[in-house]
Amino acid sequence: MSFSNSTSKIALATLLLSLPFSAQSQTTDNNDEIVITSARILGGSPDDAITGITILTGDTLDNRLASTIGETLKYEPGVSSSFFGAGASRPIIRGQSGNRVRVLVNGIGTIDAAAASPDHADAVQPAQAEIIEVLKGPAMLRFGSSGSGGVINVIDGRIPSEIPESTEASARVGFSSVDSGKEAAASIKQNLGNNLVLHLDGTWKESKDYRIPGFAESEIFHESEEDHDEDHDEDHDEDHDEDHDEDHGEEREGEMRDRLENSFTKTASLTGGLSYISDKGFIGISVHQLDSEYGIPGGHEHGHHEDDDEDHDEDHDEDHDEEEELVSIDLKQTRIDLNAVRELGGYFERVQLFAGYADYEHTELEGDEVGTVFANEGLEARLELVQTEENGRKGATGVHIRKSDFSAIGAEAFVPQTDTREIAIYTFQEQSYDNLHIRGAMRYENNRIVSEALNQKKSYGLFSVSAGSDYHFNSQNRLGLTAFRTERSPTSEELYSNGPHLATDTYDVGNANLDKETALGVELAYRFKSDNYFLTANAFITDYQDYIYKEMITDQMIDGLDVYNMLSSDAVFKGGEIQGAYTFEDINNVSISIDGLLEYVRAKTTAGNLPRIAPLSVLVGADAEWKNIQFRTELDYSAKQNELSSYELPTESFAQVNAFLTWTPEVNQNIKFKLSALNLFDEEARQHSSYLKDVVPLPGRNFRFSIKAAF
Repeated sequence: MSFSNSTSKIALATLLLSLPFSAQSQTTDNNDEIVITSARILGGSPDDAITGITILTGDTLDNRLASTIGETLKYEPGVSSSFFGAGASRPIIRGQSGNRVRVLVNGIGTIDAAAASPDHADAVQPAQAEIIEVLKGPAMLRFGSSGSGGVINVIDGRIPSEIPESTEASARVGFSSVDSGKEAAASIKQNLGNNLVLHLDGTWKESKDYRIPGFAESEIFHESEEDHDEDHDEDHDEDHDEDHDEDHGEEREGEMRDRLENSFTKTASLTGGLSYISDKGFIGISVHQLDSEYGIPGGHEHGHHEDDDEDHDEDHDEDHDEEEELVSIDLKQTRIDLNAVRELGGYFERVQLFAGYADYEHTELEGDEVGTVFANEGLEARLELVQTEENGRKGATGVHIRKSDFSAIGAEAFVPQTDTREIAIYTFQEQSYDNLHIRGAMRYENNRIVSEALNQKKSYGLFSVSAGSDYHFNSQNRLGLTAFRTERSPTSEELYSNGPHLATDTYDVGNANLDKETALGVELAYRFKSDNYFLTANAFITDYQDYIYKEMITDQMIDGLDVYNMLSSDAVFKGGEIQGAYTFEDINNVSISIDGLLEYVRAKTTAGNLPRIAPLSVLVGADAEWKNIQFRTELDYSAKQNELSSYELPTESFAQVNAFLTWTPEVNQNIKFKLSALNLFDEEARQHSSYLKDVVPLPGRNFRFSIKAAF
């Protein structure tokens, strides 16, 4: 890491000690806070939108908080995770991942290499988040047309937009049992006078290899390997067969179990922000430094390699005796953000600017040796004019630019150096009547991807449109409909990849002839809400033309790796979510509620099922609150996945029980003590949406304890 653990601990300790513990508490209504900081252009309560936005904040966010944004959000409707170990896990929305899901920090992209590979972590710290939004529908066109799956926006308040009445500060420390994890986070917002407001925050987290309930390798994968080896052994002489069978008889005993090797994480970040705030608006800047190191579990053994008999005979003993170097990633990012808002009056209420620059680099280490260095220097900016609301109509129009210089140097440099430029214009409009609310958005962008090394230049003109409406039958019943047509250009990885990608155990070959990808989708939503009941039901279908995906070439291998070509085909994604809750009448001053969530997605191309699509899942929970104590327990069930692509194995079902207890002392309600038990019964669980699901199970039983204080 670019700054040592001791240095980061000292810096964070200094920030913790600087907190004014005697300061008066600052209470803010959560709904008001969402109006101010939400990524939605025009403000308003999230209840205004029946489809298209999910908010995670407060105690719910604290309970879900994990090292990665994917694991933090995986219990939200329509969201799953690409789980690549404890250090790298990206969100998947309704089966869509990679570049089809944009991850933002305060409305600007993360500017990293996360979308290039599932082992690359997002440069975002959930521990810093005040609010996390999941956006779908017309609002997502504000951020780009590539995010056909949706947009994740992490809001951390690093650039102050209001002058606090007094010093605002918070601190959090936590511990976890499954990985001997320790973490700390702190933030402070201080009025410096003369209209200047200072923000400082820092995070630190360290965890060791996590415990697992059994073997790292799944039983299904183990049996498939045994079947392969038995078939393979038939081609050997009888003496070799006898010795080889003996070896395989002892193989399960020598496999990794109880603890997942190389699943450690180390992360530290520091952020400083300064704003000048007046009656007419504000302008602010922030600087953020992120350093992270994490292991890539599973080694390079999660593929199914069918080496030639001759090579197998010569190398078998050598392969078993020689230990493969463990792979880890050392990630660094320096990021600068600028945010400005100016009130105008007249037809346009205000003009606002969001901009971010980042210098990102991560090094893939094989033991202590440098393998491949990925770098991305990028700039993103968005300038918007927001209309003054008149007769129920409001809207915003903006210009959006993105620039990225991406390179990969080293043994696993499967993508050449590329420069990507994007410029776009967009508009978002809303119209409200008595019982009807209508939204619409349009976006045109031009993308240019240049690879000087390959003497290649691609340019794409993309037009996207989205519209939605919801009708209020009465105060309790609403029906919503959203439709969209988006276009996405291929990425540099999809166009120009050509080389070994050891993280996924594949040899990736791009396709420079790929055309733009077109998605046409419809979503129908119903919501019922009363004093005690809440029910939402969503059904969606998205039809793709020239959907871009990787397909294994079954009769070809290079350097022992399966070859995957980038192809395009028509594809259909369909599914839905049902979510409900019921609050009982108080019993002896105890408030009790129950809730449930069911979600399902199916994805197919003309050739068959797409891989790594999460199966049907169900989450049911119960909450109880008595005085200053809150308790929640829940059951997370994932069905067996048998709807498979031609080259993947089934994933067994699992059911995990989680429990959360929060205590707020009566003498000081600014302090919260939290105790959580995750996977309480130590159930083996594997996420079908993970490349590594057959060699990297989810963590076993985990007790977490944290103390959070606001001042």
